[in-house]
Amino acid sequence: MDRRTRICLWIILVGLGNFLAYSVLYWLIGGEAVNGRVEQWPGQVRYFLQTGREAPRAVFFYSGVHSISIWPTVAAILLAMLTLAKDRIVSSMHSGVVRGRAMVTILAVVIALTAALMTFVFIHQFTGHLNHPQAWDAAARAVRLAP
Repeated sequence: MDRRTRICLWIILVGLGNFLAYSVLYWLIGGEAVNGRVEQWPGQVRYFLQTGREAPRAVFFYSGVHSISIWPTVAAILLAMLTLAKDRIVSSMHSGVVRGRAMVTILAVVIALTAALMTFVFIHQFTGHLNHPQAWDAAARAVRLAP
């Protein structure tokens, strides 16, 4: 096995490990923070995961950072897989509108741009929650919690 293949396989394994850890911890803590909220209560700040479950600040912060890390992880896995498949793609696409090398480049750019955009969106959303907590409103909270 050549060096490039070993590196790609390690990237895939580590990425899958990160995704597995995210999934298990998502289940254990009861949600994730990027789609959660931060509320400014009288005299305190409270952190809620997207499921509505309250979480300690450290758990909320960890969840947000790990959620953000999923997008670069997915991109790394896809780019490693594309690298491993590159020779086969190039050899099978000799004619047509787009040749093999161009297709590999296009796919790599789409993967990178999509992951970068989604990482930015998640960072923006998460830091927005932390920097601008919602004011506590008893009436609005009662409506949200009503069955």
